[in-house]
Amino acid sequence: MAEFVKVCQIRDILAGSGKTVDVKGKPVAVFNVDGNFCAISDTCLHRGGPLGEGELEGKIITCPWHGWRYDVTTGVNELNPSVAVEKYQVKVEGDDLLVSV
Repeated sequence: MAEFVKVCQIRDILAGSGKTVDVKGKPVAVFNVDGNFCAISDTCLHRGGPLGEGELEGKIITCPWHGWRYDVTTGVNELNPSVAVEKYQVKVEGDDLLVSV
């Protein structure tokens, strides 16, 4: 059974934005896409850039280091669907956002 860990409150991530959190020692990027929360690995597969610091346009995050783009709802790279960062389960309990890694 998945163990969920509280990472922040939902008000901490405004619609159209994201942030990096630590979940059991793993850097995880969490995003608010029009009120729907999602979480992926914070580490870009190109050169390890911090995805949580990238620019979110709709459901696409752009790595701030070299411009690789991922769908935050699936983790899949926009240009090469065979490449994907890890995607994590998210749930909301009251005002809390929880992630399972």
